[in-house]
Amino acid sequence: MAQLFEFEKPIAELELKIAEIQKFSADKGIDLSQEVSTLEKKAALLKKEIYGNLEPWQKVQIARHSERPNFYDYAPLLFEDFIELKGDRLFADDRSIAGGIALFHGMPVTVIAQVKGKDTKENIKRNFGMPHPEGYRKAVRLMDQAEKFGRPILTFIDTPGAACDLGAEERGQGEAIARCLLATSGYHVPVISTVIGEGGSGGALALGVGNVLLMLENSFYSVIAPESCASILWKDTTKAKEAAAALKFTAQDLLRLGVADELVREPQGGAHNNLHQTAEELSQVISKYLVRLRLESPEALRDQRYQKLRAIGVFQETADINNMLDSDVSTES
Repeated sequence: MAQLFEFEKPIAELELKIAEIQKFSADKGIDLSQEVSTLEKKAALLKKEIYGNLEPWQKVQIARHSERPNFYDYAPLLFEDFIELKGDRLFADDRSIAGGIALFHGMPVTVIAQVKGKDTKENIKRNFGMPHPEGYRKAVRLMDQAEKFGRPILTFIDTPGAACDLGAEERGQGEAIARCLLATSGYHVPVISTVIGEGGSGGALALGVGNVLLMLENSFYSVIAPESCASILWKDTTKAKEAAAALKFTAQDLLRLGVADELVREPQGGAHNNLHQTAEELSQVISKYLVRLRLESPEALRDQRYQKLRAIGVFQETADINNMLDSDVSTES
C-alpha cells in the first residue's frame, strides 16, 4: 500500500467512496455515473485545494516519500548510455553517491547524484543516502575528469545530510566536503545542480555549487534538517513542523529569495505519482539552462558561479527603516 500522509486522508476517503460506488454500480447493473461524476469533480477540487496550499512540513513529507523517484529512476529517462564509474581511488566505493558519464540530448555530460533507497534493505546498502568521505572524493574525481575533457557537470541532490558516524569523521568528512566545495567553485565547465528530494546540511551543499540551482516543486534545501533545527532551538525534535516553517527552505521560498533559479513542476501530489511526467519536465528545464551556459566562456562560467554564491544572503535596508533611524538620531540629539 502506498504511503499516505495525514493531510491526504480526506482525498483517499473520497476516492475509496468513488471506487465503492463504481463497484456497486457494476455488480448491480445500476447506472450511477451521475453520482460518480459529481464525486470525481469534488475529489479534483479537494486535491487542488490541498496540494495547492501545502505547508512547509507537508512538503518535507512529500520530499521524503518512500516511493519518491531517486536518481536511478530518472537516469534511463534523462540520459542515454549512462556508464557508472565507481570508487574514489583511495578507500572504497560509496553507494550513497552515484556518478558517471552519459549523453544528455546527445551531449556528453558527467553526472553526480546522491541516492537513497526505496526500502530498508536498499537504504542500509546506501546508508540512507548519507555519503561518507569516499563518496565526496569520488564526486571530486569524476568532476575533475569532466573539467579535463570539457564536459558539463549535472549534480542531483537528495540527502538528509552527510554521514556523521565515527568512521566518517576518522576518514575526514569535513575535509572531503570542503574539498568538494572548493573544487566545484573553480571549474570552467557548466555546472547545474538539481534538488530532487531533500537537501539537508553540508551533505547536500557539497554538490550545490552550480551556475544554476534547480529544485523540484516539492523539494527543500537547507543547511540543517528541521528535526535538528528543532533540537537546537527548542531542545525538542517534535517541533520540527515549526522549524520547517521558520527555515524558509522550500523550493518556493528559495526561488523568492534568489537562491534557486527555477522550480521544476511535479504532478499533483508529488513526483511519485508520475515519474515520466516529472522526468520530462526536468529534462526540458536542464536542457534550457545547459544551452545558455554553453554559450559562456570558461572564465565567465567560473566567475558567474562565484558571484552567485556571493549574492546569497545579501539584503538591503528599506528607505523607511533608514528614515526612521535618522529620525531617532535627530530626536536624541
